[in-house]
Amino acid sequence: MENEIDLIEKWKIKADHDLKIVEQGLKNDYIVTDVLCFHCQQAAEKFLKMFLVRHKIKFAKIHNIAVLLEKCKTIDKTFMELDNTIYLTNYTVQLRYPDDFYIPDVQETKDAYQDAIRVKKLY
Repeated sequence: MENEIDLIEKWKIKADHDLKIVEQGLKNDYIVTDVLCFHCQQAAEKFLKMFLVRHKIKFAKIHNIAVLLEKCKTIDKTFMELDNTIYLTNYTVQLRYPDDFYIPDVQETKDAYQDAIRVKKLY
């Protein structure tokens, strides 16, 4: 079984890679906003899960930012500042399949990126 420090570092690497994809994608002439917003959600989710692992809090295999935030708030009330980031959960499924077709605009994508950065700063 891997130790906690290794697991936290792996979460961080993956979350940072999600953010790096967004950073690079925002510099393109054609910005693939739906995919970038998905990676913003993924980064935020991973940073929250990393925080929970660090504090030895168990969580289900979920992608729901609101649920993860609630768990984080039991440890640190500062996470209340992130309540307005729960919309990122919509990017897990809504943007992935044509059933609920939606393409965010560039400004929404930039906002999602800034919110994922805000999550990173608290982890």
